[in-house]
Amino acid sequence: MYEQLLTLDKLQITAPGSNLLNIVLALVMYGVALGVSPKRFKDVFTKPKSILLGLVGQWILLPAATYLLVICLRSYITPMVAMGMILVASCPGGNISNFMTSLAKGNSELSVSMTAVTTTCAPIVTPLNFTLWGTLYVNFFMKRGIEVPYLHIPFNEIVVTVVMLLGIPLILGLLTTHYLPKVAEKIKKPIKILSVIIFIAMIIVAFVGNLNQFDGFKDFYENIKWIFLIVLVHNAIALSIGFLLGTIFKSDKPDRRALTIEIGIQNSGLGLILLFSPAFAGQNALGGMMFVTAWWGIWHIVSGLLVATLFQKIK
Repeated sequence: MYEQLLTLDKLQITAPGSNLLNIVLALVMYGVALGVSPKRFKDVFTKPKSILLGLVGQWILLPAATYLLVICLRSYITPMVAMGMILVASCPGGNISNFMTSLAKGNSELSVSMTAVTTTCAPIVTPLNFTLWGTLYVNFFMKRGIEVPYLHIPFNEIVVTVVMLLGIPLILGLLTTHYLPKVAEKIKKPIKILSVIIFIAMIIVAFVGNLNQFDGFKDFYENIKWIFLIVLVHNAIALSIGFLLGTIFKSDKPDRRALTIEIGIQNSGLGLILLFSPAFAGQNALGGMMFVTAWWGIWHIVSGLLVATLFQKIK
């Protein structure tokens, strides 16, 4: 398993138009902002219990659990695969979580509020979490005299990139909602659907475009199957954190469902764009990080729909 993942690390992954990828993520963030109003943030303070649980799960428990997971799997996964998992765990919630929560008959207001808060704070929280847990991971090996591939964690560059990709679209979306509320209401759903479809299509195109680096489909499957398994386990842990938080602190059923889905759906698109951005330019052996992040972008939609359908059928 380790050797096969090491093969993925060495691949030189190319993006199907990094500028287009940036535009798609900006469109996603613009769509998120169209569903945000000042009332969402007011709810954070007037009904703090559930959203505080969600933020603790999103910002603290998920990255911490991811760190413990990659340490436990250190003999089976490469450092770059581990760093990809840490990067995903550091990203804010994904915008499709709002749709999933609605489908699951969960608290949509809580879901939208959490997405709004985690996305708004992402320019600070995402670089901080990735730097903190990534550095702890590297130090874990260094203290034991084990060499790990060099990876410069560009904190300042990540902050600038996230501000550009999230901050500007969010401001534009909030302005549209405030000054053109009817227009915002009319376009927010089509924009969300379109951006998700385009993003998935681009990931598929990227996979297909890089198949020539494998010796046929069998070789591709033998190398990539472990990424599928790793993401499956990682995503299951993320979903479980939300559900257990809601259960332990006796949140009502709609809130528990919203917490489960919100923490289980990550904006891995942001992580993928960061890897293709100038912040990581010139760094080698990022293949494992990219495969983990890209597959998360597809798998969490599948798992989110499965969980939402399950919740829907449970009264």
